[in-house]
Amino acid sequence: MDFDVVVVGGGSAGYSAASTAQSLGARVAIIDPGPLGGLCILRGCMPTKAILRSSDIMALMHRAEEFGLQPVQAQAHLPAINDRKNKLIQEFADYRIEQLNDSRFTLIQERAEFISPHEIRVGNRTLKAKSFIIATGSVVADFPIPGLQETGFITSDDVLQMRQAPESIIVLGAGAVAVELAQFLLRIGVKTTLLQRSPHILSQGDEDLARPVEQRFRQEGMDLYTETKILRAAKEPEGSTLYFQHEGKEKRVQAQFILQALGRKPNIAGLHLESAGVEIERGRIKVDAKMKTSQPHIFAVGDVNGIHEVVHIAIQQGEVAGFNATHPDNEKEVDDRLKASVVFTDPAVASVGLSEKECKAANIAYIAASHHFDDHGKSMCLGETLGHVKILCDPASGEVLGGHIVGPEAGELIHELITLMHFRGTVKDLAEIPHYHPTLAEILTYPAEELLEQLA
Repeated sequence: MDFDVVVVGGGSAGYSAASTAQSLGARVAIIDPGPLGGLCILRGCMPTKAILRSSDIMALMHRAEEFGLQPVQAQAHLPAINDRKNKLIQEFADYRIEQLNDSRFTLIQERAEFISPHEIRVGNRTLKAKSFIIATGSVVADFPIPGLQETGFITSDDVLQMRQAPESIIVLGAGAVAVELAQFLLRIGVKTTLLQRSPHILSQGDEDLARPVEQRFRQEGMDLYTETKILRAAKEPEGSTLYFQHEGKEKRVQAQFILQALGRKPNIAGLHLESAGVEIERGRIKVDAKMKTSQPHIFAVGDVNGIHEVVHIAIQQGEVAGFNATHPDNEKEVDDRLKASVVFTDPAVASVGLSEKECKAANIAYIAASHHFDDHGKSMCLGETLGHVKILCDPASGEVLGGHIVGPEAGELIHELITLMHFRGTVKDLAEIPHYHPTLAEILTYPAEELLEQLA
């Protein structure tokens, strides 16, 4: 064999897998055609959070009078926003490139395709390996909307490269990418319309987490339509037009651009997985808890398996695959009990563990309690009163099954619940842990105390 482990893809999941396998003594090759860095660094987590910081500050500046300050006429300058983002991203990417080029690995910047379960073609070379780990990430998915291709649209990749803000935009979709970019564009002065097929935005989570975000969007001037059916798109003299059904009527909306943010799909085109005998299910590489595909020596990690498309989970999956590729007699599994997600809107939305929707679907017994930020001292001082915290626990033991926050600093606060759940803590533990006053974090003790009374 040329290598013990060949990793296809050098993003967060791939680098994690390669680093783990190499640290355990394996000869490792990483295959990535570039640009090097991975989705998170180049077109995902990091660039979006960089530009969101600008629009968040701008939104606060518009609220100056609320805090007893002279009003400020803030105006966004998109080239400068993107220049700051590009500088940061280059730093992050340079560090990842340095890691990939480390002499511990053999880095091959070519496209890869399987020619058999144990062979992969890279350029003009054929490599053999004991194990393969596929970590090729995801790409923007196409959706069959009549007339959309002819009308034209942009994607999240295009938004991150904009040097001039459009006058108006229609956003299709309401997942994390769609809602974050929709609010960014709205806050820098773009007339924004968002169309969502489901009854509420962020439809994978509980409805009560989405409603405060929808409220803020509408307060800030967004035209938001839920429970829609998109009928067709058309290029008309006044601009790009979307026709859709809403509340039993056909409606239309026009804008300079359409942002197609309906979702992403695993990046598996060109890998020739059929030659490797790797099973695909609904466009995703099917894996078990050990990250094994239908071929036990081939693993798939990160977005390409579609399990939970967030970076820290991808890294965990990579670590498990890297370990299992080198320890076939002592394998590990990925535990998704602590699956977590954060949507960086304002208010932000963060979750860990089970949702009410998931508990009901799986017939898991639970009790839940919430407390609203508009009844909490520190959030009232901050002027951030939209949203609430919610805790789910086992009705017998009080063990926390899930935690959900929509409100100020939700992405930071959720880590208290992640830590508690890591140690299988109960609502009694949470209620008894000292919390400094006044802080946002102490709001978590209120639903814990309510649940504790129900247990008693």
